[in-house]
Amino acid sequence: MNRLGLTRDLLRRLMVPLLAIVAATAALGSFTAQRLTDRVFDRWLLDAAHSLSRQVRFEEGRPRVDLTPQAESILAYDEIDRTAYAVVHSGRHLAGRPGIPLRGERVRHYPNGALAYDTVMEGLPISVAQVVVDDGDGHSVLALVAETQKKRHRARDDILLMLLPTVLLMAAAAGAIVLAVRRSLTQLAAIAARWNERSHASLAPIPAVDLPRELLPFGSALNDLLERIRAMLTRERQFAATVAHQLRTPLTGLQLGLARAAEAPDLAATRRVLRELDASTQRSARMVQQLLSLGRLDPETRGDLRPESTDLEALVRDVGQGFLDRALDQGVELELIGPPTPVHVAAQPELIAEAVGNLLDNALRYTPRGGRVWVEVEAAPPALKVCDSGPGVPEAEREAVFERFVRGREARGDGTGLGLAIVREIAALHGAGVALGASPAGGACVTLRFAEG
Repeated sequence: MNRLGLTRDLLRRLMVPLLAIVAATAALGSFTAQRLTDRVFDRWLLDAAHSLSRQVRFEEGRPRVDLTPQAESILAYDEIDRTAYAVVHSGRHLAGRPGIPLRGERVRHYPNGALAYDTVMEGLPISVAQVVVDDGDGHSVLALVAETQKKRHRARDDILLMLLPTVLLMAAAAGAIVLAVRRSLTQLAAIAARWNERSHASLAPIPAVDLPRELLPFGSALNDLLERIRAMLTRERQFAATVAHQLRTPLTGLQLGLARAAEAPDLAATRRVLRELDASTQRSARMVQQLLSLGRLDPETRGDLRPESTDLEALVRDVGQGFLDRALDQGVELELIGPPTPVHVAAQPELIAEAVGNLLDNALRYTPRGGRVWVEVEAAPPALKVCDSGPGVPEAEREAVFERFVRGREARGDGTGLGLAIVREIAALHGAGVALGASPAGGACVTLRFAEG
């Protein structure tokens, strides 16, 4: 998300609830103002209607209205609104002003059957209070008092005006939110620019002293990333230096061998030199292959590992097939010992096969003619062991031989010192453990042990 998008997102998350509160406050205020004015002014109208109802008399079931001129003037008087009254019996006008509607909208019910409602009379909106007058013998009339709504509207507007400070405070809060969001993101942009400038010049950790507390985890994560990048670059530089150093010697040997072949006195001498060059070339090719394998096994690639359920015994059998001819040529017995049921682990088969190949290569390299090399697969916990009857590795050197280009004092032949280092890197990528010990036959035994489950 870009900076503008983050600004919009934050404002949306903060302003939408605030606007909802404003809308709810306005709606509640309007409802409260309307309800309050209705109750107050309806009560006045109802009091007038009750006063009017007391002027009604029933004589033999016939209603009469005894309304003095003074009472009429009191009922009709109002400084602001126009008022009117009427007494109606069975739809027939008895007294007061005719034409007051008997029905309307927003009907409000009050005790003893009294009603108040809004309607229109002569083009003007009015409110009407209606009271039923009953003589107890089933005869009744309606006492109506109506008035225009000027006072109601003024009172309602005054009540709503009281809510104006709340609306202004909320508007001020909205402005403060906008300013706070923009200032905070401007500060973040300044910090990001400063960090970006420093990261181009150096991968050293960036001080987090000026960070807000909420951004400290982000700063820590960034410094962890820089640390990983520094470690990766350091490994790459070390790897490049190691490759250059290790390839310098065989390349120099090849140059000298070619010079010797060119100066050889006869064909037989030339062929001897070429055989030496062939063996040297093969050693160099193996070293390059192992160096490339190490280059692929960077710990940072662990997240890209795609493990799958792998049958250890079947994998070892497939890898061992490629070493059978070599074992026969050397007069070494090559054996696989497996459990009665298959052992499956979550692993990347190509890498495990490469580890097993390196272990078998080492075992065959140091096992004398007539000796024995065997691979044992165990079930609980899942593990595989490559053991031999060779000279073994002294206990004091067993940790060191897992380092790159380190070989034991008893080592012989043309090994590169990279095989066990590759095995350890592959084990680390799979979360497995690797250990070097002594075999029952007196040689070396390397155990690659996987986590259960």
